[in-house]
Amino acid sequence: MADWAYTASVAIVFDQEIHVDYRQFYVESGSGWAADPLNESLGGQANGLCGAAVPGQLLFLITGLHTGRTRVTVEVLDAPAPIGDEWEDVVEASFRPVTAKVALVQWAGEASWPLPLAPIDYRVRYSATGMDRARRRDTLLAGEPLLDRYLLQLWPAPLAPDAVIRETSRCAAYWNAHARTLPSPPTPQERAEAKQREQAAREQARQEAARAFEARRWLPDERVRRTNGALELARLDRELVDGITDLDPATQRAVAVWAARRACAAAGLTDLDWVKPVLAALERGESLPFADLGEAFRLLDADPHVRRTTVASYDGRHDHISQQHMAVPALWSAAADDPLGAGLESLFPRWSRSGSTTGASCPRCARRSPSWRNAILAVASVVLSEERRAGTC
Repeated sequence: MADWAYTASVAIVFDQEIHVDYRQFYVESGSGWAADPLNESLGGQANGLCGAAVPGQLLFLITGLHTGRTRVTVEVLDAPAPIGDEWEDVVEASFRPVTAKVALVQWAGEASWPLPLAPIDYRVRYSATGMDRARRRDTLLAGEPLLDRYLLQLWPAPLAPDAVIRETSRCAAYWNAHARTLPSPPTPQERAEAKQREQAAREQARQEAARAFEARRWLPDERVRRTNGALELARLDRELVDGITDLDPATQRAVAVWAARRACAAAGLTDLDWVKPVLAALERGESLPFADLGEAFRLLDADPHVRRTTVASYDGRHDHISQQHMAVPALWSAAADDPLGAGLESLFPRWSRSGSTTGASCPRCARRSPSWRNAILAVASVVLSEERRAGTC
């Protein structure tokens, strides 16, 4: 609590000329203005002269004069005082300072004067006279008589909706009508949530930019960068990715089919009645007999003959992933329209998490042993040899 006190007999805490620009001055408490302080401070209010819709931080006060000197008086009272007949326009609002540091502030912070307000709920009455006269003149030059003046009164009172008490000038009528067209400003919770969304969006954009940079560094081929899992596969074994990329489309497709079959075999799915026609369709280059991947998962979950096993994820973050659920998507990857994408995507991440019989249980092992890569490229070599014998290559 500040070390000052006031009584009804000593109510005037500020009384002097100030300079206004753009028809505005303020009472500020705390820091951090809204992005659109004028419209947010007036939003949802009945009055447009004293903007108090953003709780605690700001009173946005409108004048008739655009630029020049005007007189402002501030009174802190124990209770509301009678409204003098000299005041043409009068509005009221509620205000609770968010800090004990409160000030009357000119536009752009050109000058400020401390106000002795406690962090309690106040009723604010803003009274004006001469607004139309000042608005018509627009700019008051040095030495010219004042055209408008303002009285700001505050007294302790519970929070209540703002109100227009008296409206005489066309200027006040314009601003009051304008305020009623504006939406209410966001609540503190909505502001916090919006800030969190902005931070999350920035972080996502940063991560996407980093991934794009990494993709360009590791995978110069645009087709490879568009393939799910290709970047991680390149980090694990760049030679394998380059080897598959250099293959012709028929051989890339053969690698995809082989990888899908190996995934199903490792997961114990090969001989199931609903898996056999899928593998046969892949071998013949035909459309798969299921409408979508969801149908295959439903069959997998409902089949009592499925042997349920788990494996660790390739990155070591998960110890128990369903081997069968990781194998099934490889069937759809192998059937992708792009043979290169089919070849790479069927290998990773699906096949890498479904087990292996090549001596390496996941692609990470390829860093220590070439057996995983060699097993796959051996398939390509066999396909190429068969094509040469058949005269198609």
